[in-house]
Amino acid sequence: MRTTKMLLGAALLAAAGLAAAEPARVEAVQYPAWLERGGNAVPLTPGTRLEPSDKLRTGANARVQLRMGEGSTVKLGENAQFVIEKMDDRSVFRAALSVITGAFRFTTDALRKSQRRDIAIKVKNVTAGIRGTDLWGKSTGERDLVCLLEGKISVGSEGHPTVTLDQPLDFYQKPREGEPAVARVDAKQVEIWSQETEISRDGPAARMGGQWSVIAGKFTVDVLLFVSPPPLSHVVEAVFTSGNDPAFCTTMS
Repeated sequence: MRTTKMLLGAALLAAAGLAAAEPARVEAVQYPAWLERGGNAVPLTPGTRLEPSDKLRTGANARVQLRMGEGSTVKLGENAQFVIEKMDDRSVFRAALSVITGAFRFTTDALRKSQRRDIAIKVKNVTAGIRGTDLWGKSTGERDLVCLLEGKISVGSEGHPTVTLDQPLDFYQKPREGEPAVARVDAKQVEIWSQETEISRDGPAARMGGQWSVIAGKFTVDVLLFVSPPPLSHVVEAVFTSGNDPAFCTTMS
């Protein structure tokens, strides 16, 4: 009996170690999107485990969906740049996330809202502190915006006091050349905003556990990605542009 308990304890510790080692994972990608790590940029694929300092970038009409280690979902819209600055998944899940540009949505798992977490999301010049909530935000050339959809957040910008948003549809915005302000938006506008971070049904998207797998091979100039299993009826080709970013095109037979 004592041996059984020791083995069980060792298994639980090993499982905890694995959980701590995988604080975030890519769940779905609507192309084009890239992962930048260690100075290299590669096409982003579902199932990729993310690490601190990873940067994600999306192209036109692209979307990305991530699952954080404590169960929350992060969605990114087109032409977005997103950096995982810090992540630590121990007794309390702690993370610092940065949205350099583009739209995003952060949603806490409804079944795990009581889990302890300390997450800060920086939207260019605005920072939101999160415990358990649902929010949408966007950084553009004109302003940074964070809108509360559910729960409660603290939000502020440099040189200005932090305020608390606890009423759904309240949003905080900071113009590039102006003072921050809190206002309220109607549900119809939120629906429009939300579509900016949702994967479209007719988009070239890949998901974890889907029918297709992506196999990439790197050559002198081109990167070719073939979708399997056979017959090969769907081919995705990536060619490096002068900016060293793969440009995607898809062909359906």
